[in-house]
Amino acid sequence: MTISMDFLDVLGIHGDVDGVHTGTKTAGARKHGSFESISPVDGNVIGRVYKASKSDYNAVVTASQAAFIEWRKVPAPQRGEVVRQIGNKLREFKQPLGKLVSYEMGKSLQEGLGEVQEMIDIADFAVGLSRQMYGLTMHSERPGHRMYEQWHPLGIIGIISAFNFPVAVWAWNSLIAMVCGDVSIWKPSEKTPLSAIACFHIIKDVLAANKVPEGTLAMIVGDVSEVGEPMLADDRIPLVSATGSCRLGKRVAEVVGKRLGRSLLELGGNNAIILTEHANLQIAAPGIVFGAVGTCGQRCTTTRRLFVHASMYDKVKDMLVKAFSGLRIGSPLDEKNHVGPLIDKDAVHMMQKALASAKEQGAKIIFGGEIIDGFPSGCYVRPAIVEAKNSMAVVQEETFAPILYLMKYEGQVENAVALQNDVKQGLSSSVFTENLQQAEAFLAAWGSDCGIANVNIGTSGAEIGGAFGGEKETGGGRESGSDSWKAYMRRQTNTINYSGHLPLAQGIKFDI
Repeated sequence: MTISMDFLDVLGIHGDVDGVHTGTKTAGARKHGSFESISPVDGNVIGRVYKASKSDYNAVVTASQAAFIEWRKVPAPQRGEVVRQIGNKLREFKQPLGKLVSYEMGKSLQEGLGEVQEMIDIADFAVGLSRQMYGLTMHSERPGHRMYEQWHPLGIIGIISAFNFPVAVWAWNSLIAMVCGDVSIWKPSEKTPLSAIACFHIIKDVLAANKVPEGTLAMIVGDVSEVGEPMLADDRIPLVSATGSCRLGKRVAEVVGKRLGRSLLELGGNNAIILTEHANLQIAAPGIVFGAVGTCGQRCTTTRRLFVHASMYDKVKDMLVKAFSGLRIGSPLDEKNHVGPLIDKDAVHMMQKALASAKEQGAKIIFGGEIIDGFPSGCYVRPAIVEAKNSMAVVQEETFAPILYLMKYEGQVENAVALQNDVKQGLSSSVFTENLQQAEAFLAAWGSDCGIANVNIGTSGAEIGGAFGGEKETGGGRESGSDSWKAYMRRQTNTINYSGHLPLAQGIKFDI
């Protein structure tokens, strides 16, 4: 199909563009080379982005420091009003931004539009939050004293996002941090920089109209050595929120922890669905298939393991092979297609390497896995179904590709839960059952050990109202909804003495 590039004009993406923004201004020196943004859809170069140098990085941090001094003084509901206007701008540009996300990253157009809708939803959430950042009051043991706690903004929030959600993760962090009174510096993935830059083109008029201090929302595209590592080591940045692989998270935790900074980590998942003997396969089937092949298996919540009760294993295997055989693979901008490309040829290589390892370890590929010829980008693959064992090394690791490991379990649902939990990651999990006892056992303290545990829906597609994240090597961080705003603030306990005397706590006597 012929792809119209009109959306690039609407978003102001023309030729070589600046990769350093402090809100309404570009700030890079344009002397440090550039990144090419190459679409995995057709292999074409979409545009080039000037990379930041270390001096560019320091200039951005300096601007954000100055912005924080002013922005924290703005009343939270007024900060929320700015975020409301940002949400409305995103509504206005939802179609072109969604198309760019789809074309630059390779996810389906519906998923690209859904990602922008997620940004809009989090803006709405943050607006309400701007009037609801409550503290507690406590009764003091001392007469004539009042105790309470309050929350204050933390400072500069460093945001490191991954290619698979090139814009939504920034909104999760930055818009909530913004109503908290923080400022943020975003380092987007060098694989999807144009989607990030388009966001700043969209919001700059809102920031200018509201006289938001330059540097309140900032973005810097650059190499790990020039931007990423300095951000981790910079004690001017009290919190670094990083979304990506477990390997990335370990590096962030090491460097930020060394300076006693805070890390908010949302890392990889090795997510599983359990089908018990009481599962309704009619609703389970689309949940499994979308979970396994949506975004071509490049979601942190992608379904990677499927545990099926022995009594229905053969029926489920046949059902999945039939469903995978019917998947339409092609340009994600054609809404008739189910599956688009992997992000690049490196991702294709990693998938092929994982499948080869699976065969060496005794697994059996029962469907798919091959590279599909005829696409100029070389990034299209057929999603794979692999019969395996949970103990296999390849199953224990997350391969960011559409590989579904199919496994059989016997006996009680607790046996499947034990297998599900027997990996290093702990992000998303799901059970399909119409048996109340099985569902509750899955959700109990001795059930799923993941940050997300679902019943009768798949592992993928979380709503913004709930805090998002997981345990173990997934990092323990929480982004998006619920009370995740607390991660971006510092808690302060206050005691006020209005008694005219100075009694000490715990009954201590100290007379002078």
